[in-house]
Amino acid sequence: MSILASSRFLPRVMWADAASCAATGALQLLAARPLAALTGLPLALLTGTGVFLLLYALLAGWIARRQPVPRTLIGLIALGNLGWALACALLIFGSGLMLSGWGVAWVAAQALVVIVLADLQWLGLRATRGSTHQSLQAAV
Repeated sequence: MSILASSRFLPRVMWADAASCAATGALQLLAARPLAALTGLPLALLTGTGVFLLLYALLAGWIARRQPVPRTLIGLIALGNLGWALACALLIFGSGLMLSGWGVAWVAAQALVVIVLADLQWLGLRATRGSTHQSLQAAV
């Protein structure tokens, strides 16, 4: 059996998603002013997205605990992660903000993390697609 098809793979990816968002959100809230000064990102953007990330982390943790995993929700989360990466790229290249090198690095790191998470979520969904269908047929 592939590691991607393991029943533990998608929940673990969702826990990683939850943990990364909780850490980023908490840092953006607890150190919003120093981060704004260091990165050139607006304070309101850091605090607003910090709150969003903490709320999202709760949702991702809830999804990770569900049995069976809510595949549709994970698919929506993967799309949302791709949207977050696109928003990060737009922030860097199209916002007109005067980001420092640290600001570009902070936003680019978030984009990279969510692209990796989205890819892992899609891979896990694809690898378990057949096993979910077989489980449903066995139940009938």
